[in-house]
Amino acid sequence: MQDDISGWSDWHRNFSSIEEISSPSELHGLLTGIVCVTQAPTSEEWVQILETLDIPELNPEALDLLTGEAEDVFHSLSEDELDYLPLLPDDEHTLAERVQALADWCAGVVLGFGLASGHIRSDERELIEHLQDVAAVEFEDSDDDAEGEESYQELYEFVRLIPVSLSMGRKKVEVDETPLLQHFIGQEQTEKKESDTQPQSVVEIFSPKRPS
Repeated sequence: MQDDISGWSDWHRNFSSIEEISSPSELHGLLTGIVCVTQAPTSEEWVQILETLDIPELNPEALDLLTGEAEDVFHSLSEDELDYLPLLPDDEHTLAERVQALADWCAGVVLGFGLASGHIRSDERELIEHLQDVAAVEFEDSDDDAEGEESYQELYEFVRLIPVSLSMGRKKVEVDETPLLQHFIGQEQTEKKESDTQPQSVVEIFSPKRPS
C-alpha cells in the first residue's frame, strides 16, 4: 500500500487517537504551516507547541516521528523542486475519506501558518483564502464518481503547492521568535502573570471557515 510508503500508516497509528485534532492530516498541515515560517522545531519545541494547543503529550515514538517529518518538510519547502506532498491516505481509501483528509490538511496549514507568522502579507491573503475554502468543503454522495475523483485530483494538485508559495522568499526564523511559544517565554519572564500577547486572536483569525 502507498500508505506504508508515504508514512500515512505510521501517522495514523500514532496520531489518529488524538481527540484534539481532526485527523493525522490536520496535524501534518499544522506542521507544514509552521515550517513555512520557522526553522524545523526541535522535539522540545514540539512539546511546548502541542501544550500550547492543548494536545496531550506524545509518546517518544510519536514525538520522534513528528520531529523527523518537520525536518523533512522544512527541507522540501526550502528547495525549488516543488516535490512537497501533503500526508494523505492513498486511493485505496474512499473518495469521501480522502476529501475529508485534504480538508483537514488545509485547515492545519492555515492554523499553523497563522500561529507561526502572527500576520499575513497582502500577497498571501488569497492563498490563505483558497486553503480556507477547501477546508470548508463537504463531500456529498453524488460526488463519488469519476468526475468527483478528477475534481479531487485537481484540487489536490492546486493546494499542495500553496505551502511552497507561502515559504518562498521568507527568511525562516527560530521558533522562539514567533508567537508560537509566547506562552512559555512569558512564563519564564514572570511566573503568574497572564500574558496579553498570547496569540488567541491569531487562532481566531486563522481558523478555517468550516461549516458548523
